[in-house]
Amino acid sequence: MKELFKTIIRDWLKTLPRTDVRARSLEVPLDTKKIVTLIGPRRSGKTYCLFQAINHLHAQGVGNRVLYINFEDERLDLPAAQLHLILEAYYELFPESYGQELYLFFDEIQEISGWEKFLRRLYDTTSKNIFITGSSAKMLGKEIATGLRGRNLVYNLLPLSFEEFCSFQNCDTADVHSTQAKAILRSQLEKYLRWGGYPETVFMPEELIQKTLQSYFDVMLFRDIVERHAIANALVLKQFLKRTLNNISHKLSVHKFYNELKSQGLTTSKNAIYEYLEYAIDCFLLFTVHPYEPSLVKQQMKTRKVYAADTGLVNAVTFRFSEDKGKLLENAVLLQLLREEAAVFYLNDKYECDFVVQQNAQIVRAIQVCVTLKDEATRQRELRGVLQAAQRFGLAEGCILTLDEEEELEFEGIKINVRPCWKWLLTG
Repeated sequence: MKELFKTIIRDWLKTLPRTDVRARSLEVPLDTKKIVTLIGPRRSGKTYCLFQAINHLHAQGVGNRVLYINFEDERLDLPAAQLHLILEAYYELFPESYGQELYLFFDEIQEISGWEKFLRRLYDTTSKNIFITGSSAKMLGKEIATGLRGRNLVYNLLPLSFEEFCSFQNCDTADVHSTQAKAILRSQLEKYLRWGGYPETVFMPEELIQKTLQSYFDVMLFRDIVERHAIANALVLKQFLKRTLNNISHKLSVHKFYNELKSQGLTTSKNAIYEYLEYAIDCFLLFTVHPYEPSLVKQQMKTRKVYAADTGLVNAVTFRFSEDKGKLLENAVLLQLLREEAAVFYLNDKYECDFVVQQNAQIVRAIQVCVTLKDEATRQRELRGVLQAAQRFGLAEGCILTLDEEEELEFEGIKINVRPCWKWLLTG
């Protein structure tokens, strides 16, 4: 195994500097003296964020003092007890680096059971410059809390934001006012909603994008859920996930799905379905939004709304783009709020407001999302939803995001900003 590590280290160093890296909005900090943890869905670009950081180090002349290991390498099948061989292999290759400051990058390290103790020992004895990635939300929870004990900083990386999506295609986002720019950005939003923001798919021919996204779904289904959690009934799990993706932005009824399965002659339990949901959240396939309630107990008891990690993934799995633009817009808005690390809820009073955003225990924003306000019934419903939220929380204004409409309204002393979603995604 040590010789294999030597080969991996040597081969990787020959690839520096990486010329295939495109800048992301998230820049990994290099001098925190903490274990920098980057988590998010598979294929969202975590590895290339590490490469971006490594390129910066390479430009600073750190030489061979950078070590990178990808634990998804199929050649690496080892227990935690053999992780020490990584450093042994490195120092045998570069004995002159012993005692010098190293930069250690470990990709998808959650693949190794017991990785936390290994990292803690490295941090305490070898280097304060450790960078890791993982595709499990549990890296935020028990594993890090008990294993790393305050030694880490966590950053979330989702698939490309709309601004990044445009930047990857060299589409100018500075001009949001001219007629031509508006038309181009509106067209880009249509593409973004249809194909999503996974970095690998941006430059693919359209006929390959859907197959690629379906393969992402299969990897999350089988590797991140079925294998990781030893799921016996993969058929029910797959049906649950596909049905949930088909109903993004809606309240999730486990009871209803359970009854549907019974009518089809498929047996499972409600507890198993709840577990499937938590597993899908853990691997960042799904996100859920709770209803706003001052009481945390009441909040946890009520029904959550469910969203996907990427709109392209939804379309690839459900084959329903044209009729779901409203859902996809709402999903894109939720993901952008999560990128801003906002605490997001929905409001379910007499009227519903899609998102209310909390900051320092106060609701500071109310956002409604719909394709168009041209239908009068829709207009009244959306206006009432955001107006009610603004009044309840004492906000001076609310926001309605549409596909391409823009106007300013005022009702009962509250300003309502109607904005194109593409503009909001770029300028906030």
